[in-house]
Amino acid sequence: MTSRIPPIQCLLTFEALARLRSVTQAADELCVTPSAVSHRVKQLEQIIGTKLFGRADFSLTTEGIEYLAHVREGLASLEKFPSASHSPGRRKLKLAVTPTFARSVLMPRLRQFIEAYPEIDLTLQVSIPLLDVVAEDADLTVRFGTGRYADVEHVCLMKDEVTPLASPTWLRENGPFTSPEELLGQPLLRSPLEPWRTWFAAHQLDWPEPVDGSTFNDIGLMCDAAAQGLGIGLIRTKLGAPWVDSGQLVRLFESSVPSPHAHYLCWRTGTMDRWECATFSEWLQHALA
Repeated sequence: MTSRIPPIQCLLTFEALARLRSVTQAADELCVTPSAVSHRVKQLEQIIGTKLFGRADFSLTTEGIEYLAHVREGLASLEKFPSASHSPGRRKLKLAVTPTFARSVLMPRLRQFIEAYPEIDLTLQVSIPLLDVVAEDADLTVRFGTGRYADVEHVCLMKDEVTPLASPTWLRENGPFTSPEELLGQPLLRSPLEPWRTWFAAHQLDWPEPVDGSTFNDIGLMCDAAAQGLGIGLIRTKLGAPWVDSGQLVRLFESSVPSPHAHYLCWRTGTMDRWECATFSEWLQHALA
């Protein structure tokens, strides 16, 4: 595998911070936020696999001193060409993302990315997992499934576990439940994205997949339905966290079981040659680690 050249924004930020030894002054010079300076330096250190600053006063490590000399030499060479002296300008990035992943996972973290990389304009488009509703022109796509994608390159972003959830009112009126066997005859909300057989098999229940009751092709809609007291939803714990944290949904049991599917970030060959795409991929993986 060939090593990737660090983004020019990271190199410029490293040089400014090494020279000014102040995040605030470096941010002012580069017209970005202090958070962007910190994120870019961390990204650079991850790419080259070396710690560049040794202490809180931004003194350089031995490797940092050596690397700074190479960076300044490279930047000086680029400045000789008029086309290289101009700002790279704003970058456009189109991301197709599944609805509930966007709502529960991405949106609470997105401000961090925007503050760190203000020159990237992000366009979000909706795709529906396991169906054919996709954004054809998206640069990056978040898919939910088995991960067997022969048409694109991909990396696993997030695995999850499932557990039955219901509204507190519904549970008070119909519970409590002490064993999975007590789900027999209860209104089970259904989704092709999260079949109940996963839960049944994990608890040695030889039950068929439910065929009656309401069906949803979006986990967020199923969470809303369960919160309205329409029944029990088998919901992934990370995606359902906003409803649980707000008290709209509660667990029926303490146990969870692994979901057979996961979320993957996918892209066409060559996409990661673009700085904005590689930067977002690295940021998202780190944010979800």
